[in-house]
Amino acid sequence: MCTEKTINGIIQQHAEENWQKLQGSDYPAEWLNQHQNAITEILGLSPFVAEVALTKPDVFTRIVMHQWHKQVDIDQVCSEFTARLAETDSEEKLLAALRLFRAEQMAALAWRDLTNRQTIQTSLSQTSKLADTLIMAAYNWLYQAHSARYGVPQGPDGPQPMLILGMGKLGGKELNFSSDIDLIFSYPYKGETDHPRKPIENQQFFTKLAQRLIAALNKTTPLGQVFRVDMRLRPFGDSGPLVAHFGALEDYYQDQGRQWERYAMIKARILNPASHYASQLEAILAPFIYRRYLDFTTIDAIRDMKRLISKELRRRRLTGNIKLGAGGIREVEFFAQSFQLIHGGRETTLQSRELQPVLTRLAALQIIESQAISQLLEDYYFLRKTEHTLQQFNDEQTQMLPDNSWTQAVIARVMAFPDYQAFLTTLTVVMERVHAQFNQLVSEPGDEQQEQDSLFSRCKDAWLLEMSETEFCELLSDTLDEGSAQALFEQLRDFKGQLSRHRIGQRGEDTLGKLMPEMIYYMLRQCATNITQLLPRLISVISAITGRTTYLDLLHENPDVLKQLIKLCARSAWITEQIRSFPLLLDELLTPLYLQQQQTSLPVVYEEYTDELRQSLLRVEPDDTELLMEQWRQFKLCQQLRIAASDISGSLPIAKVSDKLTVLAEVLLQAVFKSAWQQLTDKFGAPSHLRQDETGFLIVGYGKLGGYELGYGSDLDLVFIHNAPQDSETNGTKKVSAQQFYIKLAQRIMHLLNTRTLSGQLYEADLRLRPSGNSGLLCCHLSGFEHYQEEEAWTWEHQALVRARSILGDEPLLEAFKQVRNRVLQRQRQRELSSLANEVVKMRLKMRDHLLDNQASGLDLKQCEGGITDIEFMVQFWVLGYSHQFPALTQWPDNLRIIEQVQQAGLISKIAAENLQSAYLTLRDHYHQLTLAGEKFAHSNEELEAVRKLVTTQWQQTFNQA
Repeated sequence: MCTEKTINGIIQQHAEENWQKLQGSDYPAEWLNQHQNAITEILGLSPFVAEVALTKPDVFTRIVMHQWHKQVDIDQVCSEFTARLAETDSEEKLLAALRLFRAEQMAALAWRDLTNRQTIQTSLSQTSKLADTLIMAAYNWLYQAHSARYGVPQGPDGPQPMLILGMGKLGGKELNFSSDIDLIFSYPYKGETDHPRKPIENQQFFTKLAQRLIAALNKTTPLGQVFRVDMRLRPFGDSGPLVAHFGALEDYYQDQGRQWERYAMIKARILNPASHYASQLEAILAPFIYRRYLDFTTIDAIRDMKRLISKELRRRRLTGNIKLGAGGIREVEFFAQSFQLIHGGRETTLQSRELQPVLTRLAALQIIESQAISQLLEDYYFLRKTEHTLQQFNDEQTQMLPDNSWTQAVIARVMAFPDYQAFLTTLTVVMERVHAQFNQLVSEPGDEQQEQDSLFSRCKDAWLLEMSETEFCELLSDTLDEGSAQALFEQLRDFKGQLSRHRIGQRGEDTLGKLMPEMIYYMLRQCATNITQLLPRLISVISAITGRTTYLDLLHENPDVLKQLIKLCARSAWITEQIRSFPLLLDELLTPLYLQQQQTSLPVVYEEYTDELRQSLLRVEPDDTELLMEQWRQFKLCQQLRIAASDISGSLPIAKVSDKLTVLAEVLLQAVFKSAWQQLTDKFGAPSHLRQDETGFLIVGYGKLGGYELGYGSDLDLVFIHNAPQDSETNGTKKVSAQQFYIKLAQRIMHLLNTRTLSGQLYEADLRLRPSGNSGLLCCHLSGFEHYQEEEAWTWEHQALVRARSILGDEPLLEAFKQVRNRVLQRQRQRELSSLANEVVKMRLKMRDHLLDNQASGLDLKQCEGGITDIEFMVQFWVLGYSHQFPALTQWPDNLRIIEQVQQAGLISKIAAENLQSAYLTLRDHYHQLTLAGEKFAHSNEELEAVRKLVTTQWQQTFNQA
């Protein structure tokens, strides 16, 4: 560390080294000797100025000859430059002129500052003036060039300018020596330029102009850079348009503006000259920034921002940072701007962009004691002088105290301390005083210590604070391994990027700011081992509801709902997708008792679902088909969620899950049929052959519906049958034949089932199992169905008939269908049993070849050897091959009870039957869990291999015997 003895020596040593370099350059020796004292004074204080001297001799010579390093009329210097620039005839020369002027004036300014020829207040003002001049000179030149090429964007008050808002310290005329500049661009009105041949839209004109202006300032050339330009403060940040017209700007700040944007806008200053257009923009922004009443939401927002600053200090341990550290420049600025937000609407004298007038007026208004303000201003300028000295050393944007002896020596010299340690001692006192003032601002009891070390506090930091991946991983190191923490960091970072493109408004952003830490906290508590798979699922749900703050509030205000959501999403990708697609399901989580289904009998379940559906439709007019369809779908979604949640929790075994899903489909089919029947009879009347309370119509369910084995997302295999005589027609004023009526009825049912509404599809219904398949009638006569099954159906169609049953219809039709089914299934096949076995086996192998993906990484539990379909085919073979001997085999359409009947008929042993039933339930349970997990293939394990071996053994025994 530098001491008093070494400061002068270090500075003198570097001054001499740089002087030697200058003597070896192209400067005339006589000229150098003439100005040696002045030049060597600065060469030991700033490598930046020394670099300008060595690489830009013309620039350095002008500084010395015009004595700009001593005293300067900055307004005159800037006016002369602006006049010269107007004569520039190419964009290439424009870029060069800007960079040379910047180098010249900033080197001269650093010279004046480091030799203490002017106050820090003057330096801040001059830096800001130079920035204004460079920005506006470049803008004016480019505006003229673009107008000459594209025409002028005219408005009601003459040519429209692109109004440039300088933000932050630029707006407050307190710009750092080496600083980014934050800008926002706007223009008054949409329209077109006045080019006589090829006008372009104003938006296009100003976007091109903005892009060229940013490039003119930001681009690094051999002559350097003017300013790093940051446009992220504009509406919607990086995802927003580069330039917005006044109307869009006003809409954004009215509807979408955040509290931090109000805070940022306090310092927003229009760099363009005063005009009617500029006044319009001021009038748009003022109501957004300053409220006419004491705004308590602002106080809460300031408290939140203050808490974030404090947490960042603790987390990042920002020692040695005179801007962001405890008691740094940021805390002074935050102190002043907070009072502006709270009181500025009523006390218009506080509506200033510059810090010193604001603090002075706080004292005048007796909001803060005069002595405290005087001390705060003194401390602020001490910090700003230190900051400028740090940055003028090497023209770097830094606020970190140095660890090298040269910079330490320069700071001690410029700040007028005998040694660097003395400077540090004073700096510590200054920053402690500033931090004490900061802590008194809208403070809460204990808010500095509250949950500092708790997991929840760290989760808040993880979401709310900007941090690097390393910092994030360290924050959660005692909870997550490094790989999981890295994945979590990337997922949260990407989600924040998505949010910047959402228009969720201040309320939504505030709620999300509270909800996300809670969600991360409960995830880590409940599912830390699965968090990298779980978070994307939860984010998909949150993304779906970001525009609907009611649902965000629901999750934030009901921790049990949030915990339940996390639990369900952790266990099921299918449930996640359902909730993501249909957020109304979140309401179901408010009543967790609903999610614990009871194991009741099918008739009781049918009655419960029917009653619940009836109650949900009480407020729906019967003729409001659209609302009716929506209610059916919402009812199905809610009931499915309840069933799935119970499935996950283990309160429902697999057979009961399928029972409930099947009964749910039956209840909804009944409702759909009633509605379709009412609509058709209102239009055409009823078929004349019917007696009272008859419909002459039957819905038959095949496959999973017929076998009481529906799963999540299963489609419905249906066949429609009627019993109308050939000459029957409807009895309405608009008559149609009965056959045509039933075809229209089938079409209407299919429409009501298959149509997608906001809540999706009710069911995907499939009619391909009807007689003659897709080429057959949508609704066939009972006699036609019977004839087809008796004379034309293939063996595989009889296999399908094994799992067919009546879902709804008139009693005579129900009985007639049952008789047809029994007669067909119980028929003694004319071919030998071995022929039937060969046909079934051949069909099974053909299906496996067609449907089984041999390249898949896991097991297809339906189509693999020893899988679900093998059991189904064995069951169908037993029914077709033996029911003429054992009619009880056709009594039931579901596999479990058929296997029981097969055992009672003596076709297999009791042990074999129990093993086969157990294998079937195991495979179906795994298949259900795959569906819930959003996966198609299972991972092989000992249990599945044992089951498959058992099924394959039974398969071989069954068909070898045949």
